[in-house]
Amino acid sequence: MKLNIQRPLAFFDLETTGINVAKDRIVEIAILKVQPDGKEVAYKKLINPTIPISQESTSIHGISDEDVKDEATFSDLAMEILLFLKDCDLAGYNSDRFDIPMLMEEFLRAKVKFNLEDRRLIDVQTVFHLMEQRTLTAAYKFYCKKKLVDAHSAMADVQATYEILQSQLDYYPNLKNDMDFVSDFTRKNAKFADLNGRIAFNNKGEEVFNFGKFKGVKVTEAFTKEPGYYHWMMNGDFPQYTKIIISKIWKKMDHPKKK
Repeated sequence: MKLNIQRPLAFFDLETTGINVAKDRIVEIAILKVQPDGKEVAYKKLINPTIPISQESTSIHGISDEDVKDEATFSDLAMEILLFLKDCDLAGYNSDRFDIPMLMEEFLRAKVKFNLEDRRLIDVQTVFHLMEQRTLTAAYKFYCKKKLVDAHSAMADVQATYEILQSQLDYYPNLKNDMDFVSDFTRKNAKFADLNGRIAFNNKGEEVFNFGKFKGVKVTEAFTKEPGYYHWMMNGDFPQYTKIIISKIWKKMDHPKKK
């Protein structure tokens, strides 16, 4: 089924040095931008992460330190990627939990503003898990009736993700061919203030901690009770986007003036 979109939808996938969003870096990015008229434009780059690639990651995606040592860094490519994604909604496979947070960290590190607020975010894995509970390779076989060749190659993965979404729209009559609907459908259970699920919303729409000793406690209450917790997080190994969220909360609070 041809996607019913009003603006470009960018399917993207990242290969990285590891799976720690706060510490690891992108080593390859592949984007398949689908225009409203169905035209497809591809973008693929190897990236020098400036840190070693773990052996475990290399064994999965096949990219070694030697492969990327002479490539541009993400900071070098940030504006180019930003322009390629201009006015695009974003789609991927496990993108809400990994690729989007990782991409945001790289943009923040490069000091390039990348706004998510006006973009639809569609995670094809979420559609699959809500409907069938499978992996990308199984999803491709299930929906597209084909074997995924060259799995964990970024461009092969994004091409498969694009085809899966098209097939999902054919397969499920109740899944409307409308990106607002699909975005809402995939994100209706994503009740987090940040991108990594550290800060959640309670049933009143208030930010609460979703981890640690203050789990379930309002962020403002925790910071009032123990101001040092805010500073511990800001100096700790947390994603920059999470730090931006707690900083906004902190700045809105009434703090006692120093005498």
